Amino acid sequence: MTYKIYQKYLINNFIRIFFKTTFVFFFLIVLLNILEEINFFKNEESVSMILPIKLTLLNTPTVLFDIFPFIFFITTQFFFIKILDNQEIQVLKFYGISNFQIIKILALATFIISIIINLFFYNISAKLKFGYLEIKNSYSNDDKYLATITDNGMWIKDEINNNFNIIHASKIQGTSLINIEIMQFDKNFNLEQSIFSKKANIKKKEWTLKHVKISKDNKIIDIDELLFESNFNSEKINKLFSNLYSLTFFELKELKQNYFNLGYTTAEVDSHFNTLYKYSFYTTLMTIFACVIMFYIKRNRSKVFYLILGIIVSVVIYYINYFSNILGQNLNLSPLFSSSAPLIILLLISSIQLININEK
Repeated sequence: MTYKIYQKYLINNFIRIFFKTTFVFFFLIVLLNILEEINFFKNEESVSMILPIKLTLLNTPTVLFDIFPFIFFITTQFFFIKILDNQEIQVLKFYGISNFQIIKILALATFIISIIINLFFYNISAKLKFGYLEIKNSYSNDDKYLATITDNGMWIKDEINNNFNIIHASKIQGTSLINIEIMQFDKNFNLEQSIFSKKANIKKKEWTLKHVKISKDNKIIDIDELLFESNFNSEKINKLFSNLYSLTFFELKELKQNYFNLGYTTAEVDSHFNTLYKYSFYTTLMTIFACVIMFYIKRNRSKVFYLILGIIVSVVIYYINYFSNILGQNLNLSPLFSSSAPLIILLLISSIQLININEK
């Protein structure tokens, strides 16, 4: 019974500090993001201050989701600062609560909270991110250059040289589009001609179309090769499909299937799924790692020292994760292996230090 009382006490304290830390980070994200949005709209005289604020609030949940593992790390640090300052750690030991038991309690609390964040908060933030991108794109010069992937192929809207091009391709292979249909309209949206090609190299913005048929004025013209000017190349198309944080779990599954049907690589989607699948384990490991650090370093340090230490460790772990995912995509490593390698290293370090944790 005594143990359950202290377990509840520890969890309640941990959750309170977590919410306070989250609020501080939320405020900092809003402050930094709103400056970026104001800078984006600096040349838009018709835009009021309400729009940058709205966009900031729409975008902030996604940023929070990305940094929650580090929020848990810093939360754990401040939790230990509090119980050490109040000498509660000695009271806990007096009642038979070991260091390892404290870590188990905090790890369990983190795991449960992170599951809730992953299942509910992520999908809400994805919807808000989608709204953010829709509004932002409507004010961007790229609004007239759109691309999307559906279950029947890739569709591109491209405005160039006073013409509107609606482009459809059934498949994509590396830097080539397969089975292309291009409908060209004038500025009044009257159909001028239709272009059909079996294959187009889109590495550059001047596409090279092979085995071309042009339908114009009820006539069909056959051409072996045609140069076609576009605002798109393979690199730009890849970037357009890179913001996966605006898609919910179900939308990600649908997108992966569409990528597969089109012949487009699913490596980035797989990597994003692995990030979501490992999310709860990642946040839990960050809490355990923070516990280990707090037990092993000297206890007469200032709060500023712990805060700086937490930021440095968080930045290092973030970039290790980032480069591991990049290596996985560029070196054709398994997405599961590349995304899990940093966590395995973190787990091994924490596990070794946990062996003698009760002696600290």
